[in-house]
Amino acid sequence: MKKVFVIGCGPSGMMAAIMSSLKGNEVVIFEKNDRPGKKLMITGKGRCNITNSASIKEIIENTPTNGKFLYSALNSFSNADLIDFFNKNGLMTKVERGGRVFPVSDKAIDVLDVLLRLIKENHIEIRFNSKVTDILIDGKCVKGIIVNGKKEFCDSLILASGGKSYPSTGSTGDGYDMAKKLGLKIVEPHPALVPLITIEDVSEMMGLTLKNINAKLCINGKLVREEFGEMLFTHFGLSGPVILTLSSFFKTVEDGDVVIKIDLKPALNHEKLDERLQRDFKKYSKKELKNSLNDLLPRSLIPYVIRVSSLNPDKRVSELSKAERGALVNVIKDLVFRIKSKRSINEAIITSGGVSTKEINPKTMESRLIKGLFFAGEIIDVDALTGGFNLQISFSTGYLAGINS
Repeated sequence: MKKVFVIGCGPSGMMAAIMSSLKGNEVVIFEKNDRPGKKLMITGKGRCNITNSASIKEIIENTPTNGKFLYSALNSFSNADLIDFFNKNGLMTKVERGGRVFPVSDKAIDVLDVLLRLIKENHIEIRFNSKVTDILIDGKCVKGIIVNGKKEFCDSLILASGGKSYPSTGSTGDGYDMAKKLGLKIVEPHPALVPLITIEDVSEMMGLTLKNINAKLCINGKLVREEFGEMLFTHFGLSGPVILTLSSFFKTVEDGDVVIKIDLKPALNHEKLDERLQRDFKKYSKKELKNSLNDLLPRSLIPYVIRVSSLNPDKRVSELSKAERGALVNVIKDLVFRIKSKRSINEAIITSGGVSTKEINPKTMESRLIKGLFFAGEIIDVDALTGGFNLQISFSTGYLAGINS
């Protein structure tokens, strides 16, 4: 029997501990918080989007950073395996829009309860309020850890301490620091799935949600990614599902000139939109431009669109030229926002960056440099889009680390 330590009592750590214990190991989880699964409890707005029903190929396609690294993990413990794992342990699941898989109860606590019950049944010890600061190495092999200032010894160690997003849940980058001390390569952490700060002042639209829009991310004039769906204006810039997704396709604005282009009416081409405007202007022929767009655009967006179109808001629509109408059409179809920066990692759903995948064996999750050291979850430089993909990655990498520890 080997003694295996797991650092972190999140989804990847708990899965790793359970799987390692089922291999006959004595397992201890060290958690610096006073309770388990703090971040798990807030995922999916408290409903816990545990995975996605997509194919493995699609999961990898939805993982912008190092998706191919996950082939072995996802094939060893797929989304189907994860759903079966929870179903067999009494948690019924359902599939919602976009393939998102949730517990039927819509309660994250029910997911956590299954994991904690299995931890208890397998006699896994959890030590709360236990802050690990260093990993002990003998030659190129794991020897133990320093926790709360004291040495503890083990045969294998699974580092599942999370990233840097949602630091209030305990994800404060401790694992990066420990790995760095061992000489491992850390890809600089950046916020992913995070709101964006615009150069333009959009505060007048704060709180406005736009549905069924098309958003393009362009860097140095080149289209990088296109998304259809919902977005939100904030006091600082842009947020909402499509914006969070696009944020994962660049690290920082140092990548280049970063721009988001919004098509407010993707169902209409330029010609059809112009025809629609002409009908509206005929209907409101005696009104000023600022009072003639209410059928087409949200009220709080109209002044901004008119201003960007360089048009006079007080001009009667009956007096607008074809060129002026064309300028309005162009802005509605291509509303441009220059991105100043991402919001801080404290507001990010996930961290991009972490322990380099080049230094981890993808078939075992073991370090290529230090024997007996394994990684699981967000500490690895892998991040996916929203929809349950990131939790699946945590469970799959946790599974592999556990069975190989």
